[in-house]
Amino acid sequence: MALIPFNRARPLGREFEYIQTAIDNMHLAGDGPFTKRCSELLERALGSPRVLLTTSCTHALELAAMLIGIQPGDEVIVPSFTFVSTASAFHLRGARITFADIRSDTLNLDERLVERLITPRTRAIVPVHYGGVACEMDALADIAARHSLSIVEDNAHGLFGRYRGRALGTFGRLGVQSFHETKNYTSGEGGALVINDPSLVERAEIIREKGTNRSRFFRGQVDKYTWVDEGSSYLPSEILAAFLFAQLEQREAVQARRKELWDHYRAELHDWSSMNRVQLPLVPAHCDQAYHLFYLAMPSLDLRQRMLAHLKERNVSAVFHYVPLHLSAMGRQLGGVEGMCPVTEDFSDRLLRLPFHNTLSDEEQARVIDAVKSFKWN
Repeated sequence: MALIPFNRARPLGREFEYIQTAIDNMHLAGDGPFTKRCSELLERALGSPRVLLTTSCTHALELAAMLIGIQPGDEVIVPSFTFVSTASAFHLRGARITFADIRSDTLNLDERLVERLITPRTRAIVPVHYGGVACEMDALADIAARHSLSIVEDNAHGLFGRYRGRALGTFGRLGVQSFHETKNYTSGEGGALVINDPSLVERAEIIREKGTNRSRFFRGQVDKYTWVDEGSSYLPSEILAAFLFAQLEQREAVQARRKELWDHYRAELHDWSSMNRVQLPLVPAHCDQAYHLFYLAMPSLDLRQRMLAHLKERNVSAVFHYVPLHLSAMGRQLGGVEGMCPVTEDFSDRLLRLPFHNTLSDEEQARVIDAVKSFKWN
């Protein structure tokens, strides 16, 4: 039997045509026609005043840290159950990372624990919408407002997801997106900065353009451009933007297919999971998810490892997810200790993700489901 990969990134429409157009236009550097088309599409879809493409979600987070003025000694609250970039982008600016635990239902930052972590040095909260299911943004926004904190939404999983009808990535002063090959829409590597505070737009353009006012020059607002602020090179090439635009054009079909696959996993595994004490993803009624992943939270680490081995024997590529950041080598240097985030530690040991991608066929999904159900518990 052929291997069923965990992820399979493929062209969805006019990617090669658009790449050829970009080459024919002889504009391969950043901020060409396809970059602008991607930004405008995302601005319309999200209802955000400005979206800037970046070379990665990590770089979008680094931009965000600079824009909200993170300085050495400031503190930033992040969930421990997330990818390293959520923390490292702020640590790079000298911030002290305050690790927070997650909820046991959605695996999102537990908003009920956040306020007790705030100190006079706290400057920002970075919620991560795990699996494209929204954090409780009303509560987090209220906490941030009362303590004069910035929210930077890590929406790497959640493009086109919604919370109470509003697009994820638009609740904080800033949001970030990922277009890594494992995401719903990809350019191989890539990201975007969603700017919801209009006062940050001009400086974001400057930082993204190596600290120059080059964007103002191209708009005819200055007669030459020069170095005016800190910054780096965060522009993706026009070739990547061309590939991404073709992917985003297919967003309705992509979301419909991913919903179909997600709902089928849920329906077929519901009874099996109930009988065997396996937790499936939960989506609160007030959240419209992005259909980014599907996981099983097995009853124990031993059973998780056995299930992974069982699936591998059947040529099904399932994977676990995050190692708790507070228990990583770097996290321990920053003060992380066992027991600091018990829910994170528990789910990190027990969670595995099933194959889930845009081109997963019905036949492949049926094989995955049969393989899961054939697992022997004793």
